Amino acid sequence: MESLQDKAKAFRELHTQPMLVLPNAWDAGSAAVIQHAGAPAIATTSGGVSWALGRGDGQRLTRSEMTAAVRQITRTVSVPVTADIEGGYGPDPADVATTVAEVIDAGAVGVNLEDSRAGTLSLFPPEVQAERLAAARAAAASAGLPELWINARTDVYLFGIGEPAGRFADVLARAHAYAEAGVDSIFVPGLVDLAVLRELTAASPLPVAAMAGPGAPSVADLASAGVRRVTVGTALAQAAYAAALRSTRELLDAGTYAELASAMDFGTLNGLFA
Repeated sequence: MESLQDKAKAFRELHTQPMLVLPNAWDAGSAAVIQHAGAPAIATTSGGVSWALGRGDGQRLTRSEMTAAVRQITRTVSVPVTADIEGGYGPDPADVATTVAEVIDAGAVGVNLEDSRAGTLSLFPPEVQAERLAAARAAAASAGLPELWINARTDVYLFGIGEPAGRFADVLARAHAYAEAGVDSIFVPGLVDLAVLRELTAASPLPVAAMAGPGAPSVADLASAGVRRVTVGTALAQAAYAAALRSTRELLDAGTYAELASAMDFGTLNGLFA
């Protein structure tokens, strides 16, 4: 059986490619389907995990709930899994360290840690977030997985922090601070402007990750702008729930089943869990 260290090294190797696309799973079933579709690795989405557990998005999960979901996913799939650990489930570096240790124990070989404060639209100052990120790196080493990939998310563009003219400089300053803390990439959700991304990827000391979806540039266009990693956040979960909504409405309103015609074959789906 492949060790966690081997998976972590394989995940790092995937990041040497010009572009890594990571579909986002929200439970073991969605992860199995994503692996079946050919994804070389899987990212979790905290929003999707939250919805599956009857919670709203926005750092409303507990550490134990998130860890349990990650563990179910890693036990179901064989590809590397990187976990969305939101803001680390506590404001202090020690909170982040505990979360990282537990998620490694659950089988993750990467984490996504954001710099927004739970329950607010404000961000930790760069120097404070850098301390939290450094704690994540130290915790990974202590847990025996120094190869853990740390994707440092900044919500400057997503939350519209500060004046628009100053956001690029804010993100770049954070990229430098976070790089010094030992992270591997910087994730800038809310930024899909190719010209700005091209400028950022040229100036950033870290590889840049982007969040895409309907209305965003294609993966090829993002790659041409220098983006190295693309995820879609909650979009796959939203699409799955939309399919359930359409099918249910048709069943209740018309008593017909056309929306179900495109359902995944039962034997194929069931076989993913053999």
